[in-house]
Amino acid sequence: MQNLVEKRKQIEKFRQSSSLSPMHAELLGQSIHSSWQRSRTAEIPQGRSAAPMLPVAKQAPNALQQALTHCAEDLKHIAQQSSMVVAVGDVGSTIIWTASSQQMQSAAESVHFMEGGQWKEELVGTNALALSLKTQQSSCVFSNEHYMASIHDWVCYAAPIIDPYSKQILGVIDLSTTWKNHNSLGLLAAERCASIIQSALQEQYKQQLYIRAFSASQVLFNGKVLVMTPRQIEILTILALCPQGMTLDTLHQALYGERKVSIGTLKAEMSQLRDVLGGMLGSRPYRILANVEADFLLAEQALDAGYTESALKLCSGVFLAKTESPFLCAWRDCLESRLSDAIFKANETDVLLRHVARFPEAIDAVERLIELMPKQHPIHQTLLKQKLYGSS
Repeated sequence: MQNLVEKRKQIEKFRQSSSLSPMHAELLGQSIHSSWQRSRTAEIPQGRSAAPMLPVAKQAPNALQQALTHCAEDLKHIAQQSSMVVAVGDVGSTIIWTASSQQMQSAAESVHFMEGGQWKEELVGTNALALSLKTQQSSCVFSNEHYMASIHDWVCYAAPIIDPYSKQILGVIDLSTTWKNHNSLGLLAAERCASIIQSALQEQYKQQLYIRAFSASQVLFNGKVLVMTPRQIEILTILALCPQGMTLDTLHQALYGERKVSIGTLKAEMSQLRDVLGGMLGSRPYRILANVEADFLLAEQALDAGYTESALKLCSGVFLAKTESPFLCAWRDCLESRLSDAIFKANETDVLLRHVARFPEAIDAVERLIELMPKQHPIHQTLLKQKLYGSS
């Protein structure tokens, strides 16, 4: 206990420092140090004591929410037994599910550590839930390492929840209690809870189809890569974007447009595709009978929710770069337009810098960074040259 008191005093000294030195980074840990720097430059209202709340909208449950219904009792038991509050956040750090012990319930409610609470770093500062998503690793934030004073009495352990098949991060789980109950096994407990959810995901993914359409396109069925032609991947992508199903004529128009390809050719394609999928392809209308997930659907959902960073991570290349399908080309144009619009509204320079590092030709991100970065910053001149080079 004495060690924890000393730790709090040491952290408080760092907090009072006008600038954070490399020594601070070493003693605090690089991830906390970086988070403090980001929090200090974010426009977080002074005296904010609770996370902003997002109205809980009624919508079809996603894979993570469905998995939670299967393991909720296990997670509730862990919360009760450990005197903690357990929360699951989505990829944008908004809490979508919680279970709390009696000891933590009122404290959790008072700071909006509950369903609908938005725990983005730029809204509430340093916290384990957002930090784990930012670093894509397990995170512990102790006491006054938190930015908001209202949670200085807390210690939080968080771990990312990773899709067992696509390996994409679907969200994060956070276990929180009072700092006096800090335990070095807390991170292991968070990772164990993440694995409980991942097991539930694996169980519900029987008859699961996953489509990758950015960079190298690929289709996984029940976790195994299928050998497919580019045309078959195009068909599945169209059907994934139209879950209500399509008639043969509509699908033909979406796939081929004005190209002179017979209906019989498409019928033969559909027959072969049904064989590859073990019969999981319905007809009249044509539709995928398996559970469908896809990187482009996740990207669309991220943009719908305003999660620019998550959308940029998912868009790891050009969507079906070689497709000639008029439907898919139009959808790609729409996605790229929405992504560009989100980039011009983004304020997180670190997110945009990472995007430009991966895609130097992303002139929209370069232009937004030029607007955001101070003119005296060394990167500013580099960006101006990049813009000049990219537009020439």
